[in-house]
Amino acid sequence: MENFEGEHGHLIQLDKTEIDHRYVYRVTKRMADILFSVGGIIVLSPLFVLLAVAIKLEEPSGTILYKQERLGRRGRKFLIYKFRSMCMDADQKLAQLKKYNEVGGAMFKMKHDPRVTRVGRLIRKFSLDELPQLFNVLRGEMSLVGPRPPLPHEVEQYSEYDKQRLYVIPGCTGLWQVSARNEVGFEEMVELDLKYIQKSNLLYDFTLILKTVKIMVLPNGAY
Repeated sequence: MENFEGEHGHLIQLDKTEIDHRYVYRVTKRMADILFSVGGIIVLSPLFVLLAVAIKLEEPSGTILYKQERLGRRGRKFLIYKFRSMCMDADQKLAQLKKYNEVGGAMFKMKHDPRVTRVGRLIRKFSLDELPQLFNVLRGEMSLVGPRPPLPHEVEQYSEYDKQRLYVIPGCTGLWQVSARNEVGFEEMVELDLKYIQKSNLLYDFTLILKTVKIMVLPNGAY
């Protein structure tokens, strides 16, 4: 177990070896991920079609899905899938908007981001843009519950303390998403993710999934 003395006010030190040896939890969690992702894809397929049509109608020349490189467990690279909620040249416009970043640390959030489309604002409010990540879960790149997968350039700014987020497979939802979400900064997000990893078990995961469903119906500040 590493010592991260003096990096944050409240330190959480995770034992990477202990996490790596939680074989029963990891196997049962993987089985649950496969079961729920397959079920979710089947049940939500009509909604997938409706969202795809809405996105295409607003911007016929644009793509339906947005793919972006993220980092998973142990820094493994993969492409995350989302319903596109921004204009097609959103990544190119990011540099111009960084001065308006509303959170500190290695993360960008802007409440009234001009790159977000009309359909995008709606699907982001109810977290519907995240639904294609069920395919990432099915492929084993993500889990239903875990820390959000960061961008490579964000991880370049991570301290060794922050990199503890990468000890586990990233998730579609987690403690941060069902808590304050966009109301907290980067350091608070890291603390929430580490608290989840420290406390994680199947019952806790299921509780967070239920809270996520509630938040999709009654949004908690997503943008």
